Amino acid sequence: MTGGAGDGGIDGIIREDQLGLDEVYMQAKKFAGRVGVGELRNFVGARAQKGVFVTTADFTAGAKELSAQSQKRIVLISGEDLARLMVRHDVGVRVQDPHRRPILIKGIDEDFFDQG
Repeated sequence: MTGGAGDGGIDGIIREDQLGLDEVYMQAKKFAGRVGVGELRNFVGARAQKGVFVTTADFTAGAKELSAQSQKRIVLISGEDLARLMVRHDVGVRVQDPHRRPILIKGIDEDFFDQG
């Protein structure tokens, strides 16, 4: 984790190899509205050549266009995408009422996020 003022819009760094030769920078935003070009431009301007920008909301068309046109590889994950990934990989979800329904319905496991 990084953080605070002057972090260049970086919330975390993933080292893809043990030596740290290849890094993926991460940014996470809890937004009510849409993440715009300004937020994404700050992130794209960071040091990494690869990045993942996650938001609980969505991205503006301009932000999506900037990501697509950037020479850096930037993956955008919207709140909807994040929810799908959480369900697919069983992160922060639990099966609700597994004995009553033939289809498993998953909901957010709030206890998972209160571990902190």
